[in-house]
Amino acid sequence: MVPSVPEMPLNFASLRMAPRLTPIRPNRLLNRLPLMLVALAVAVVFSSFEARADETAQDSARSLSRAFRDAAREANPSVVTVFSYGQNQTLSGETQDEPAEETDEESPDESVGPMPPKQSEDGEFELSGLGSGVIINPFVDATDHDEEKDESIYWVMTNNHVITNAKKVVVQLPNETELVAKKVHGDSASDIAVLQITSDEPLKIAQYGDSKSLDIGDWVLAIGSPFKLEATVSAGIISAKNRRLDRIRRSRLLQTDAAINPGNSGGPLVDLDGNVIAINTAIATRSGSYQGIGFAVPIDQAKWIARELASFGTVRRSTMGITTVELNAKMSKMFKLQEGMGVLVYEIIRDSPADRAGLKKLDVITEFAGQEFRKAIDLREAIEREPVGSTQTLKVIRKGEEIELEAILAPVDDPTATPDDEAEEE
Repeated sequence: MVPSVPEMPLNFASLRMAPRLTPIRPNRLLNRLPLMLVALAVAVVFSSFEARADETAQDSARSLSRAFRDAAREANPSVVTVFSYGQNQTLSGETQDEPAEETDEESPDESVGPMPPKQSEDGEFELSGLGSGVIINPFVDATDHDEEKDESIYWVMTNNHVITNAKKVVVQLPNETELVAKKVHGDSASDIAVLQITSDEPLKIAQYGDSKSLDIGDWVLAIGSPFKLEATVSAGIISAKNRRLDRIRRSRLLQTDAAINPGNSGGPLVDLDGNVIAINTAIATRSGSYQGIGFAVPIDQAKWIARELASFGTVRRSTMGITTVELNAKMSKMFKLQEGMGVLVYEIIRDSPADRAGLKKLDVITEFAGQEFRKAIDLREAIEREPVGSTQTLKVIRKGEEIELEAILAPVDDPTATPDDEAEEE
């Protein structure tokens, strides 16, 4: 028999409800934590990149600054100031009545920098012009110059308009020593001039650069004496090439935004190695001073002019007696010829070297002296630099056939002259 369990009364008051279970929800902050960590990491990375970019930019700026400094240090000792006296005076000291030709050099009446003497030391001539120049060796590339070198003789290249009609020219060196120019030769067609000076102390000769290799955007420095402030350096770039000015008929100019002001004329434009790549010559301005556009004669043109002037006192240019046209798209279509095939002969002077050689109107010159040509100005410069009286070979396309001719070059100021005429004059 199973024992019975006594009944116990239920005490409902002692019963308690179990706590209500609440579902666990994820914390929103914890949910966003991975995204926040990613954002923080990205911010750190970008901050690092920005810091590195700033550091790289600063390094680039410092590097360019060092390049400017080194180029200026290399070139400055060769840069001089040029004083011209008596340009508007007669030899008796009287001032001429007619107005002087307008030039780009600084007027001595406008005082900004240290004032040069108003008169030459002998008191005979008044200061009439001021410019800049650079000490060069005009014979550095010459193969036919066998003159015995005098160690005390130096040459300065400057602009022709700086020294035109001067009765006396004085060169001031960087140490303010003044030397009177013994010889003064200029060429108005290119606006290049050379001055011969003598110095017992050795002078720093500038090195030529390569203006043909320059391209738009290359950094350059202009050095000179703007407003009588000698050894002033300004930086800029090559803005354009092959510019033409009416008053400089036989030069293709470089355009630069390096600051060029009155007094800079004749000073060098140098590359970042401190080598001379051009001679500053003019500015485009409506105010009389720098407005962002300056022009310079490329050194590959100027050094040939300087060598001619130093050797002969003048520039001996040759000619064939022809007018030529470049076969660009417009001209080739007009004459029904292939574009760029050569240089078109448009006019021929009677009894000129071209006429005597048998060249005909509408012939296309493809080669001169062993070099091919496509631009008329390149051909003209090549002809000019060959010796007067020399015989040169040229290749011509005439009515689709190539022929070879020989021409004996004449002087540019007398295209009909013959070698016999030249011999009689000598």
